[in-house]
Amino acid sequence: MGVSNKNAQDNIQPKGIKKDFKKPLQVLHISKKDTQKKSQEIQNERNDSQEEIKKENIAIKPQIIKGESVKEIEDSNKNTKAFESSQQDLNRPLNFSEQNTDFQLERTVDEFDFDESAFLEALNENEPIGATGETISGKVIAIESDGLYVDIGGKAPGYMPKKECGLGVITNFKEKFSIGLEMEVLVIKEQNADGMVTVSARALILRQSWEKVSNSAKNGELIEVLINGFNRGGLTCDVDGLRGFIPRSQLEDGQDYQSFVGKTLKVAFLEVNPESRKLVLSEKKASLVSKLTSLELGQLIEGEVLAVKPYGFFIDLGGASGLLHQSSLTNGSIRSLREIFREGEIIKALISEIDLKKGRIGLNTALLENSAGELIIDKQKVMQEANERALKTKALFDKKEQDK
Repeated sequence: MGVSNKNAQDNIQPKGIKKDFKKPLQVLHISKKDTQKKSQEIQNERNDSQEEIKKENIAIKPQIIKGESVKEIEDSNKNTKAFESSQQDLNRPLNFSEQNTDFQLERTVDEFDFDESAFLEALNENEPIGATGETISGKVIAIESDGLYVDIGGKAPGYMPKKECGLGVITNFKEKFSIGLEMEVLVIKEQNADGMVTVSARALILRQSWEKVSNSAKNGELIEVLINGFNRGGLTCDVDGLRGFIPRSQLEDGQDYQSFVGKTLKVAFLEVNPESRKLVLSEKKASLVSKLTSLELGQLIEGEVLAVKPYGFFIDLGGASGLLHQSSLTNGSIRSLREIFREGEIIKALISEIDLKKGRIGLNTALLENSAGELIIDKQKVMQEANERALKTKALFDKKEQDK
């Protein structure tokens, strides 16, 4: 047994290996300073390259050019700031006590102002011509089979349907109306969307007929009419294009009234109503009016007492009746009308009123008295001296007639 030597292996040298094997370790250990120097150089180069890049970026940075749109935006911002500043000034309460402050109010004309006269003139120019019920003069400018066109001075002509061209049936339409014919028409319908109105010659004729008939009725005139038909209630006739009616009760002889068709009768107006188109005539009233026209105010008449009413007496004047009202009976006070006159008694009276329109005659006996209540005390004497006493009152009626 021998003693092991731990260093024996270390002392064993392999063949071919030289003893200077550990020299490279010294090479790895060198240049620590060189390594720091090189890293410092690399860092410096890196910093230099970054500086150059920054310089290049600065050199190639584009220059911002302000265009017109940018200027407009800046101007708008300035105006907005100025407006806000002015609003703050407006919101601040006014101090009238401040001195050296002048307020000047001045109104300037702008595009919204207008001339009032020019405005009214423009309205008049655009005002439609031809309101309903208006009478207009025009001229025929065109004729169609169903009507004609009339120039009435508007934006569009007036149209007149064939049935509105006249009364009755028009057979010779184109012969009766010619181009250029001047005529008056009545507007019966206002303008449509095209500015055209509907006019009528027939409606104008009927309106004029109603006006004429109304005036004749007021004046108590009598007219002659041609009977053109009959019905259960009476007769029909034509009055200036209007349909008139004569009730059987208003005929002198209403028994065989159908026989009057085709004949002419003298009649008076009993009722005239243009709104309801009602025209009633009377033959009996015409007879009365004929008698009334032969009478005059202040005339002394003689008649029979037909009836006694609470308000007076009805006196027969030979086909006409007069009313002797209690206020015109006597100047005295009476208790009962029958203590003066009775039915069937013949009396004398003065005509104090003649109403042709109503067909009424007013009578008076108080004017025949020489003293108040004389008719009650001595009726016979008043009646006997009536002719002489009527002459004295004639001057009063003449003066009354002159005052009208």
